[in-house]
Amino acid sequence: MPKVSVLVPVYNVEKYLKQCLDSIIRQTLKDIEIICINDGSIDSSLSILEEFAKNDNRIKIINKENSGYGASMNMGLDLAIGEYIGIIESDDFADEKMFEDLYDLAVKNNADIVKSDFYYHFSNENISRKAGKILSKNKAFSIKDDTSVLKILPTIWSAVYKRSFLNENNIRFLETKGASYQDTSFAFKTLACAKKIYFTQNAYVYYRCDNDNSSVKSKEKVFYICDEFDEITRFLEDNPEIKNIANKEKLKLQFSRYKWNLLRIDEAFRGDFLDKFQKTFNAFYEKGEFNPNSEARLLLKDVGRFKKYIENLSRKQALKEKRQKMFSIRINPSRISIVLFGKHILEVG
Repeated sequence: MPKVSVLVPVYNVEKYLKQCLDSIIRQTLKDIEIICINDGSIDSSLSILEEFAKNDNRIKIINKENSGYGASMNMGLDLAIGEYIGIIESDDFADEKMFEDLYDLAVKNNADIVKSDFYYHFSNENISRKAGKILSKNKAFSIKDDTSVLKILPTIWSAVYKRSFLNENNIRFLETKGASYQDTSFAFKTLACAKKIYFTQNAYVYYRCDNDNSSVKSKEKVFYICDEFDEITRFLEDNPEIKNIANKEKLKLQFSRYKWNLLRIDEAFRGDFLDKFQKTFNAFYEKGEFNPNSEARLLLKDVGRFKKYIENLSRKQALKEKRQKMFSIRINPSRISIVLFGKHILEVG
């Protein structure tokens, strides 16, 4: 049994795949298996995988017809034999000490999950910025101790998971097509079921923010977020003890993610999604499960005004992103860069 099985879902990532695989095979923890699931790529991704596998017998390749991220991940989970499971997206890359450090913390704390911080990585400028998105904890805990853990970003790739824990709780991915939102229900279920979660503020994964093929750029499959929360609702109904603890946070999270979805999708889709949004939360409200804040009350009472509110937020967000591109200070492990109008004007380090 290897200490960690590293799952790498692959779909048309020839531009970034070598850097990703290099970062995994160079891990200081050598006792790992690397399971690469090629989801019907039509570029040179499979050839790159095969070339790496020739030189490293820890690499296993699953080559299948395109069926989506969830199906790929489930095939990887079913094949994995490691004590712990790690995930590295094929357009990201990892610090070489990632799995040694996370595995050691997992064993030391007998943790079901060890989760770390990560870096936002801008490959066009070769700059990385620590996210600072991790809770400050120095001990293992569960949602019984702190339900706010359920609200953290679903960065499922900045963690390791005990494989026996996943299997005992039958935690798998929802097998919708494509690569949109499938991390949502997986992240929620793992955090909700874990008896021992350990967080470290060290960052290891470089999350690529400027991959034009990334799912966060996609305007398709806008209702997949609803499928993910339907799965979470089903999971809570099957686990009433967890529902009693987690349902309020789940509803807050669902509202937040639906709103985020509205901000990112094309305006042509907003009307249909808003209708779904309002009906869903009206049902929660009528059942007495949802206590709306002022923002939610606007959605429930006047969907037209709520749409204008979202459009205003969207404009503000676009302006903020434009300003950040014009002027920003970014830090990576070796230097500080100041960018003005998209050009570096100062570097220290």
